[in-house]
Amino acid sequence: MGALEEAHLAAAVAAACACEEEDDDLELLGGEAEPAAAAAADGMEPAVRALLVGLGEDERREGLRRTPKRVAKAFRDGTRGYRQKVKDIVQGALFPEVGVDKRTGSAGGTGGQVVVRDIELFSYCESCLLPFSIQCHVGYEPSGGRVVGLSKLSRVSDVFAKRLQNPQRLANEVCGALHASIQPAGVAVALQCWHIPLPENLECKTLQGWIRTSHSSRSGVFEGENSTFWSDFLALLKLRGIDMEVGNHSDSIPWCPLRSLEVLLSNRHCKKSSTNGMVSAVTSMLLSLGEDPLRKELLGTPQRYVQWLMKFRACNLDVKLNGFTLSNVSIYERPGGGTADHGAIRSELHLPFCAQCEHHLLPFYGVVHIGYFDNGSGEGIDRSHFQALVHFYGCKLQVQERMTRQIAEAVYSISHNGVMVVVEANHICMISRGVEKIRSNTATIAVLGQFLTNPSAKASFLQNVLDTAGSAV
Repeated sequence: MGALEEAHLAAAVAAACACEEEDDDLELLGGEAEPAAAAAADGMEPAVRALLVGLGEDERREGLRRTPKRVAKAFRDGTRGYRQKVKDIVQGALFPEVGVDKRTGSAGGTGGQVVVRDIELFSYCESCLLPFSIQCHVGYEPSGGRVVGLSKLSRVSDVFAKRLQNPQRLANEVCGALHASIQPAGVAVALQCWHIPLPENLECKTLQGWIRTSHSSRSGVFEGENSTFWSDFLALLKLRGIDMEVGNHSDSIPWCPLRSLEVLLSNRHCKKSSTNGMVSAVTSMLLSLGEDPLRKELLGTPQRYVQWLMKFRACNLDVKLNGFTLSNVSIYERPGGGTADHGAIRSELHLPFCAQCEHHLLPFYGVVHIGYFDNGSGEGIDRSHFQALVHFYGCKLQVQERMTRQIAEAVYSISHNGVMVVVEANHICMISRGVEKIRSNTATIAVLGQFLTNPSAKASFLQNVLDTAGSAV
C-alpha cells in the first residue's frame, strides 16, 4: 500500500471515529437533550437538507448523510443560552468575605474589585448566523461583604454568548445580569470580538485577518467619565497586555461583513428567486430555535446566511494550470522518455483559503504550502495559478484531508516528479461547538513521487515553511 493510500485509510478511520465520538457526546447542559430541544433540532434537519440541495450537493453521499443531524445539534448547542437562567447559576455561589476594615476598603469593605480576564467565548452573529470569537473580561466591585464564585462570572457570560447576538448587546446583557443577580457596587464588562471576513478577504491563518471590534458596558461605581473604578479595571487589563483603548474600530468598520451586501430586508419573498427555497429553509431554522424571524435584528439574516453558503456552491468547472486542464489529465500520467532531470525544489507557500466543513456547514480557513520538483523545463508555475487551484478545491463543501490530497494530485499531474502539500487550518466547528477546543489548529500533509523517497528534500521543504512563517502572519 502506497503512502497516499495509507493516508486515505487513516483519514477515513479518523473521520469515522470523530463522527462516533460526536454522537456519543452528551449535551453540555448535562445528560440527554431536553425533549423540546430535541424536537426543535429534528425540525431543523429537513431545512438543512434543503440547503444542501440548493448548494448542488447530493445529500445522500458519504460525508453529507449525517450533516443535517450534526448541523441541528451544533445550532442547538450554540443557542443553549436561551434555555438557561442566570439565577440557577449564581444561586448558592455568593460567599461572605468581610475583608479589610471598611474605612480603608472599598465598596463594602471587601478589599477592592475582582476581575476575571481572558474568558474565551463563541457566539452566533444574528446578522449572518456565523460564529464569532470573543475574549471577555468581567470585573465587579463587591458589596455587602459578599463575593461570587469566580467560575460563575464566565458561566453567566457564556449563557448570553450562547444566543444569537451582536457584541454590544452581549456586553450589556452580561453586565445587567451580573448586577441584578449578585448586587455588587458595580459591574464592568469588556469584549474583544472577531468576525470572520468574506472568504475572498481572508489573508492569513490567524485572527489577524478577521474584523475586530471592542465593546464595553458598565454599571454602578464604574459609570461616569471620571470613574476611578473604571480606570482601575482598564489598568488591570493592561497588566495582561489588553488595551481596550487601542484598535477599537467599532465605529468605523461594519461589524458583520455580510451586512454590506444587498439583501431584501424581509424574511418573506417578494419575487421569484433560485435561492428562495434556501431562504425559507433558514427561516424555518430560526423558528426551530425559538426565534422570531421578523425581529428587527434578524431581518435579512436568512438571505445573508444563504449568500455565505452560495460562495461554496458545488461546481464542475475545469481548472487550468500551466496550460493543462486538470480534469482531463491522469494524475499518474508520466511524460515520455526515461528518467527526467528533477532539478530544484520549487515552492509556493502561505496560499490563503477558506472552505466550508461539509460535516457542520461551518468555515475552516488557513494556508496551503506546495512544494514540487522542477520537471526539467526550468519553467515554474505562476503563484496565481496555484492560488486559483487552492480556491477551486477550497471554495466548496470540503474536509481538510480530502482537500490536501486533491491539491497534491492536481499539482502532480503537471509536475510528475514529486509533490508535497501541507495545509494548516483552523476549524470553526472545533472551537465553537461541543467541547470547544480553543486555539486548536489542524495540519495535514500529502506526499507524492520523489518526496516519498527523499527525506532530505522533505525536510528542506518543511524548513522553508518554518523559515517564512513569521512573514506571512
